[in-house]
Amino acid sequence: MHNAALRRLGIDAVYLALPVNPARLEEVVGALEAVGCGGLNVTLPHKRAAAGLARRRSALAERLGAVNTLVPLAEGGWYGTNTDVEGFLAPLESWSSGGSALVLGCGGSALAVVAGLAERRAGRVQVAARRADRLGAFLATCRPWGVPLEGLEWRGEGTDEPLAGALAEADLVVHTTPVGMAAADDPAATERSPLTTAQLARLRQGCIVYDLIYTPRPTALLRQAAERGCRTVDGLEMLVRQGAASLRLWSGREDVPVGAMREAALAALAAPAHRSAGGP
Repeated sequence: MHNAALRRLGIDAVYLALPVNPARLEEVVGALEAVGCGGLNVTLPHKRAAAGLARRRSALAERLGAVNTLVPLAEGGWYGTNTDVEGFLAPLESWSSGGSALVLGCGGSALAVVAGLAERRAGRVQVAARRADRLGAFLATCRPWGVPLEGLEWRGEGTDEPLAGALAEADLVVHTTPVGMAAADDPAATERSPLTTAQLARLRQGCIVYDLIYTPRPTALLRQAAERGCRTVDGLEMLVRQGAASLRLWSGREDVPVGAMREAALAALAAPAHRSAGGP
């Protein structure tokens, strides 16, 4: 999608994927600076480590402790920021501030989600996770952001748990775990939903269900939510919009062709090679 945008903009550059051993991240980032790389995206598992390599960081990157975008500085080194929040919020223009949100999972993606909900001034945010220790650390990180926050135990069975009540009250549910992602070595993964049938039955009609996964399309969660009368959003638009935000920073151009990026991403997802691989 980046290369499609670069061609449309007439920029003489190419976007490449570079697998990097975590132990050599600093070396690779330094080498890319030395050869005049015009900008980097950083994805898992490097986002936190990359934040430490940035000479300067945005306020948002400081809050999250993670960067997904590095921009070369004129004086040398990198400026680190995070465009995941902008990408997450892009499909939620109709979701009003003051609403109630439920976030499933407490990993790195969930941090960007809660930061976005804080920016949108959510009235209430509940975070459900299976591991109490990780949830406690997550909530401690997010509480200074000024959003009303509550942690919930997620046992994954039955309806007699706090999660069931949260599902019934939420007008936005965001799934941030990898459950249901396409997997070439496990085709059954595409039929797995993070919510049980009983839990799905608690969703209100008109509730927005947002799955950060974008392969397969739709995920089992979104298909089941749509059958309940919910509005559904997958993670493809988040992917496109965070990429477009990064490209604006690297190029200094405001006319980044989001439509061309979306079309290229959709074409890549539809390609046989992608379907056999089962992931982006």
